[in-house]
Amino acid sequence: MALGHERLDVYRLSIGYVAWVYEKADSLNGVHRPARDQWLRASQSIPLNIAEGNGKTAESDRRRYFEISRGSALECAAIQDVLVFGKALDKMESRKRKDELDRMAAMLSRLGGRGYQVREDQAAYSVDFDPDSDFDPEERESQQTDALDAHSSRQ
Repeated sequence: MALGHERLDVYRLSIGYVAWVYEKADSLNGVHRPARDQWLRASQSIPLNIAEGNGKTAESDRRRYFEISRGSALECAAIQDVLVFGKALDKMESRKRKDELDRMAAMLSRLGGRGYQVREDQAAYSVDFDPDSDFDPEERESQQTDALDAHSSRQ
């Protein structure tokens, strides 16, 4: 009989990720040791907080643990960036595992009842863009054509 958290896809995915981190961490020494230690802690935090959060009955407690777990997944992605930059981790292998971390973060957001969004200030790019809208290629073509027509008529 499996415990509740063991039946969650995100938990099983996170355990697989931890196994990979252990495998990779074994070869990290010297200057990479602090990142290795932080990576081990952050990766372990993902499944541990999933299990603890899943055992909570109060919705706010569950959400808090799932949010901590999601934060740890994002921290692992940043640690991988550091290790790639330091030439201690292969860029393509890291990309594949970051895709898994992104999936975990999205799943944890759904479990926690909040949306998973990455946003930047729209004003920084001075573009009218709605990150919550669905991408519609036909509408985009129409908008681009309208913009070109408007630009041509001004000249």
